[in-house]
Amino acid sequence: MTAERNDGAVRLSPANWVAKQAELYESSGGTKGTTQLGVDCLLLDYVGRRSGARRRTVLMYGRDGDDYLIVGSNGGSDSHPLWYLNLLAEPAVDVRVRTERFPALAETLSPEEKERVWPHLVEVFPRYAEYRAKTGRDIPVVRLRRR
Repeated sequence: MTAERNDGAVRLSPANWVAKQAELYESSGGTKGTTQLGVDCLLLDYVGRRSGARRRTVLMYGRDGDDYLIVGSNGGSDSHPLWYLNLLAEPAVDVRVRTERFPALAETLSPEEKERVWPHLVEVFPRYAEYRAKTGRDIPVVRLRRR
């Protein structure tokens, strides 16, 4: 599936439910499909590290001041989500939060910063605590700061 943007095609997640939610979110101009399991979500557009293609996914988020925080939990899997690996290679992203779209820079939080914001993120989505207990992998938290 692809979604059209002014700058060309964006490839949606191969997970069908994520792709459908991303299509609804974008096609409604950010007025529908903005939550998952009662948690606010954003659209993240990023560049594939191998393909160079623009990709889009839907992610739950928390806040830290004016910044948005996303969690690379991958459901507690022992491997990082692919979107996170792509952000490590190219941190310049585009974000849609409801009706607003803006460019941002993605930065993985230091261990100290992550511990400071972790209680807020668990409050936003309590399953993050379960995911953290389930894996030996260090679950990254990424700050999205407007450019």
